Amino acid sequence: MPQKCEGRGLRILLTNDDGVFAPGLAALEQQLRHLGEVVIVAPATEQSGVGHSITYLTPLVCKAIHREGRHWAWAVDGSPADCVKLAVAELLKDNPVDLVVSGINSGLNAGINVLYSGTVAAAIEGAFFGITSVAVSLEHDDDADFQSAAVIARNVIGGIVKQPRSQGGLFNLNVPTAATETPREVKIVPMGLEQYGRTYEKRTDPGGRGYYWALWSESESQPPEMTDVSQLRDGNVTLTPLHFDLTRSEMLDPMRDWNLKG
Repeated sequence: MPQKCEGRGLRILLTNDDGVFAPGLAALEQQLRHLGEVVIVAPATEQSGVGHSITYLTPLVCKAIHREGRHWAWAVDGSPADCVKLAVAELLKDNPVDLVVSGINSGLNAGINVLYSGTVAAAIEGAFFGITSVAVSLEHDDDADFQSAAVIARNVIGGIVKQPRSQGGLFNLNVPTAATETPREVKIVPMGLEQYGRTYEKRTDPGGRGYYWALWSESESQPPEMTDVSQLRDGNVTLTPLHFDLTRSEMLDPMRDWNLKG
């Protein structure tokens, strides 16, 4: 599918994992309309942390939502990946999109968190189809400024789609709170690989039954300076090009010499 080199007149699929009525999606829709037509296909309810799960053992319900007498969005009773797959393969197949944008997520999706993120999974699904796809996340804050983050996202995405090498690519954009308050640099960095969030607190419910609550804990070691995790701590916007090929290519030839037998 040819890319609109000037970023104007794009047909954009917008989704998220916080649900179709999330404030981050509303803010991003408003700004993306400066780049072209926006079509919303998003989960009916919050789907945070579902990763790349898809629905195939139960019916996938899709409901049209109307506002001010016109169709506004499709609400899908499924995951973010479901939304993109259904949109591209069925809902919009007769009028394809040029760009998939997922967000704005409430909470950063950086480092290893990328692997758990429904926001990023939706962008990955778009890239599966060869469509340029961008995941957008904002640092969690009770007073999060989604409007400012959406302006940043629009500017970055508008710049991405002008580049021929971005065609069909997958990108992860994170905006710290500091960047919504004062202008900050956009750092092109790899994702951090430090492990965090591996502790649980055992609690007891009113009935005396034990359960576990996952605790958010960052790595005790200092992350490398030029990763998304460290640059976000410094208050900079981060953009990371991703790919979904998990093959460890350098091991293929050596492993063929292992003479493994089944």
